[in-house]
Amino acid sequence: MDADVIVVGAGPTGLLLAVELRRAGVGLLVLERHRRIRQVAKAGGLSGQILDLLRLRGDLARFEAASTAPRPAPIFPWGGMHVDLTRLPDPPMAALPLPQPLLEGVLDGFARELGAEVRRGHEVVGLSQDAEGVTVEVSGPDGPARMRAAYVVGCDGSRSRVRDLVGIAFPGTTYPEVQRLAATTMPESVTQAEDGGLEVAGVGSISFGFTRTERGEFATGSADPAVLGVYTSEEESTDYDDDEPMTVAEVRASVRRVLGIDLPMGDPIRLTRFTFHARQVERYRDGRVLLAGDAAHLFPSPGAALTVDLLDAVNLGWKLGAVVGGWAPEGLLDSYDEERRLAAARTMLHTQAQIALRRGHDAAAQALRELVGGLLVDEQPLRRLGSMMAGADVRYPLPGHERHPLVGTFVPDLALVGDPGPGGLAGLDLRARPVLLDLAHRADLRDVAREWEHRVDLHSVDLHNVDLHNVVAQDRPADALLVRPDAHVAWAAGVDESTGTAVDALRGALARWFGAGRTEGAPRERVVAE
Repeated sequence: MDADVIVVGAGPTGLLLAVELRRAGVGLLVLERHRRIRQVAKAGGLSGQILDLLRLRGDLARFEAASTAPRPAPIFPWGGMHVDLTRLPDPPMAALPLPQPLLEGVLDGFARELGAEVRRGHEVVGLSQDAEGVTVEVSGPDGPARMRAAYVVGCDGSRSRVRDLVGIAFPGTTYPEVQRLAATTMPESVTQAEDGGLEVAGVGSISFGFTRTERGEFATGSADPAVLGVYTSEEESTDYDDDEPMTVAEVRASVRRVLGIDLPMGDPIRLTRFTFHARQVERYRDGRVLLAGDAAHLFPSPGAALTVDLLDAVNLGWKLGAVVGGWAPEGLLDSYDEERRLAAARTMLHTQAQIALRRGHDAAAQALRELVGGLLVDEQPLRRLGSMMAGADVRYPLPGHERHPLVGTFVPDLALVGDPGPGGLAGLDLRARPVLLDLAHRADLRDVAREWEHRVDLHSVDLHNVDLHNVVAQDRPADALLVRPDAHVAWAAGVDESTGTAVDALRGALARWFGAGRTEGAPRERVVAE
């Protein structure tokens, strides 16, 4: 074997998966067909639940250090409207500006720090698998080569060669819609008004937000008055390659078609084009070959995919690491397909709903937008939609989920008494390790968890009073939480739950997710130093 795992694709998904696998001690090789990081900023930054995960693990600071701008106010485009989460005291959705080339640079450095080998200019052109492993045929700078690993993961994007070679279907819908996003320096003949709109010499005023015409949709908006932000959407029959760089001239031509004006634009800062698909693979796994990110799903809205892609990597990394490490319980790797298919379905729901809201131009469509916009003035629907946009509303149907409302959810960031670190659970150093959080000083539960202390960390903590938005109306949400490396709650003990039921349930959950308990003298498993 050349590696335990070969990851195909060094975009954000593949590089984060490399980080996760190296943290699990997996011997890793990343193959990328492009010779260098591409400068097409398809994604403008991180948003949603991946930010919560990075903060929880203590990793967020390295991404913040590379960010290109201050955190924007939580006001996000959705379905041709703006969702204003500033109405909430604790918005469920936030964003960190970090154009994709910079993001990939941070992740590339992170992966290499942990020992990942990233080979650029290596394109996978063939693949075969057998009972023991997978062989890939590679075209590289030194000519053709064959490489072999126990597993291969295709993180090679919407036109995935791995997906095609293994024969996994990618059904769905392609919409005849092209969206263009552009940020340029502000030209002298254009100024930004106080309300976010534009004053254009020789043209007049353009209002902030979305303007619809018979030819499509136009919007403008920028948090920086020195930057001109432009968006267009129009129906076209052209089959674009989204990796092909866009030009300022292409954006200006689109504005001319949609809005009927010649809009001056400055020097390019970010230019991105999206064609829209609603697609999901029939399965995320074929034997020893798995798919993640855009190779597995495409969503018909900008801003949604990257969070789902990165959370695919986080979900898969520890499970594949357990398989390679030889301790994975039966069915653990299959749960990747089950859980991330559910998460993609939730994202598909709200992104396809945006298609229906955005594309209509008649009075009925306008009435629908006004109705939905009116609902989003109220806290409950606003919070619910914000959580859906963030990817935070997913609840995996894990064993025991009917017994406690937190099972299957992303762990809440509890307020700790005597907080030892940067805030909440982030101060406990939860870096890709399973953990039992003892919230009630339950010696009976800690005694059970010690049988798994070679794989599971144990923290006994005190909490301030918590309010989880009426999920749990108690001083503490549970007596204990068993949290997986992807920060989802695998098991919870109810408040004051009896030893008789809690001990057996905890032992079952530990075995279900983390294999057999510790034998006498077994070493603790932390395979990669942080």
